[in-house]
Formats: sequence, structure tokens, C-alpha cells
Amino acid sequence: MSANTSDFSTFLLSLASSVMVHLGRVPDPTGGTGEVNLQLARHSIDLIAMLEAKTKGNLTPEEATLLARVLHDTRMAWLEEKQRGAS
Repeated sequence: MSANTSDFSTFLLSLASSVMVHLGRVPDPTGGTGEVNLQLARHSIDLIAMLEAKTKGNLTPEEATLLARVLHDTRMAWLEEKQRGAS
């Protein structure tokens, strides 16, 4: 794995971690209250989706797979949390 692949993957995983913090799925590393914030989670998911669109055709197969998986997983987590809040 090259440094660029590692840097991209690290950035992508940091965005995914941010989503999970905003969904209350993982503890807030800053020691915050861990409140669910669907709007902030959605913002990070939208950034990941923008990365997918802007980097299409320019990623290694591993990066493309990671990006697709992260986008799917964060979207599903957001949807589950939204449905939980609606019920």
C-alpha cells in the first residue's frame, strides 16, 4: 500500500468515524455527551459521497472498494438511526 493509498484510506475512515460519533454509535473522543445529530452525520456522509463522485476512475481497486463499503455502511447506520428516532 503506497503512502497516498494509506492517506486516502485514513481520511476516509476518519469521515466514517465522524459519522458514527454523530450517530452515537461510538463514544465522542472529545468527551462530549454523545448525542445523536443526524444533520452532522448526514453532512459527513454527503462528503464521502462527494469523494466517490470526484475520485471515480482515479482510485486503486482497494480504495474504491473501501469507499463503496464505507458509504454503504454509513448510509445504513444513518437510516437505522433516523428510523429509530421516528418510532
